[in-house]
Amino acid sequence: MELLIAVTLVSLLSVGLLWAMRVGLHAMERTNERMMKNRRFLGARRVLEQQFAGLMPVFTDCTQGDGRPGGPKAIFFQGEPDTVRFVTSYSLEEASRGYPRIAEFGVIPGRYGVGVRLIVNETLYAGPAALASVCMGMRQVANGVLPAFGPVEARASSFILADRLRECRFIYQFNDMRSGAYEWTPSWVFATLPVAIRIEMVPLEPDPANVQMTTLTVPVRVDRNPMEAYADVDPPRQ
Repeated sequence: MELLIAVTLVSLLSVGLLWAMRVGLHAMERTNERMMKNRRFLGARRVLEQQFAGLMPVFTDCTQGDGRPGGPKAIFFQGEPDTVRFVTSYSLEEASRGYPRIAEFGVIPGRYGVGVRLIVNETLYAGPAALASVCMGMRQVANGVLPAFGPVEARASSFILADRLRECRFIYQFNDMRSGAYEWTPSWVFATLPVAIRIEMVPLEPDPANVQMTTLTVPVRVDRNPMEAYADVDPPRQ
């Protein structure tokens, strides 16, 4: 009887220990999963900050179908609510140590059509000829011309920066020459670069326990049009 009681107690203790270990391992697994998810969010945020901050003032004249110059040179930049294109000194593969890249950011439908996701395509920048193969001619804007582009398409090499978003859009800041105030516009229609770019992201399923992809505003460091002659007093941005 005493032996049976002892075996029963040991069995109960063993079951309790095993259950406690299982609960502890499950909690550790969930913690690690949450940490990895938060690291991915923070990594994506850093990529956005670095790539937009590394924007380069590159110019192109695009080309016509026969390869002849398509017109006057224009800043290589596209700014739409769901699309941004520019040349950056920061790449996903080599960070700030590699060659410049042509970056294409696009908002596309999410998996199974649920929500949206933010992707980026990178192409090696090999000079003006590489830019001419991307744009589709020129378009007239408020104070000059800008390149015209097609939509950003998902590729096998596309990198998903943010997924399961309810909404994602880009807006652009400019300096209003008439009032001197800084204003925001959903589409870029100026022949220069914006003062700053804001990425507004709304999660599809907000979770207060995790780091969320939210609004991010990145200033554009280029504050002078390199095509303009140097002057002691800077002209208005727009």
